[in-house]
Amino acid sequence: MHAVQRLGVGYHFEAEIEEALEKVHDMGEDLFTNFDGRGTDLYHAALRFRLLRQQGFPVSLDGFRKLKNSEGRFKEWLSRDEQGLLSLYEAAHIAFHGEDILDETLNFATKNLKSILLTNKNISNAVQRQIDFALFVPAWKCVPRSLARHSLDFYSDQGALLQNQKLLTFAKLDFNMVQSIHKQELRELSEWWKSIDGATNFPYARDRLVECYFWILCIYFEPEYSVARVLNAKIYIVLTTLNDTCDNFGTYEEVQALVKAIERLDARALDELPDRMKNMYRLTLNVYDEIEEEAGKKGSTFIVEYAKEEVIMIHY
Repeated sequence: MHAVQRLGVGYHFEAEIEEALEKVHDMGEDLFTNFDGRGTDLYHAALRFRLLRQQGFPVSLDGFRKLKNSEGRFKEWLSRDEQGLLSLYEAAHIAFHGEDILDETLNFATKNLKSILLTNKNISNAVQRQIDFALFVPAWKCVPRSLARHSLDFYSDQGALLQNQKLLTFAKLDFNMVQSIHKQELRELSEWWKSIDGATNFPYARDRLVECYFWILCIYFEPEYSVARVLNAKIYIVLTTLNDTCDNFGTYEEVQALVKAIERLDARALDELPDRMKNMYRLTLNVYDEIEEEAGKKGSTFIVEYAKEEVIMIHY
């Protein structure tokens, strides 16, 4: 399950993952009971905690408190277990406000992982790469596609660490397939921007098309959300261009007129705008009309009003 999610193919098995973790949770086993002193139990216990919590299951923190001795310090043997520390480090990032034991665990794991990199010359290249990447960006905070790309490279180089080589082959094929969809979406956005002559009509605006697309890609990358990604990217492009119109182009009076028109988001307001504001307002209307059309196909036209409310709120 850990490898499936890191390799970016977990979305194919959402029901199976949920069912498996529900069974683990229902067992009610104390995740930190059976330490053998060599770290294998620590690794799997911390991994189970992370998988359960990121899936939304409630998990007790009592096990983390057992990692301390009677003096309130983390047990000495923990600092010698690279894989166990790494698993603890990843797990401790999924913390809620006020969970001090997880903050302490994270500080302890971070300090010792850095120390291992500096002083332990005997660690394998595979472990070193895992620690380096985790310290750079923990899995919980990593962009899913970036994590998948890193994991594909890692498991390709360290094939012995992944018992199921068919999974690796499948993940590579899936990554390339999904990436081709993303490329097509970006191409579609570029053609759209050219079709409205964006560079000429908004020469003062920042060229943020790729960034706007990447932002939404960080939220959901799955193929079934293709239409939503393109539409959301267009919204962010509109918002960025609106911001630059207000900050870098329009006079105070022109911006005031544009803001009042945006409050209405009505085509009849177009004739009341200064000429220099009409292109911006027309672009905004066209994008929201497109959203309404696509939402209508799904029977979800109610979402358009919420989207309009958000663009109005942003400009106050």
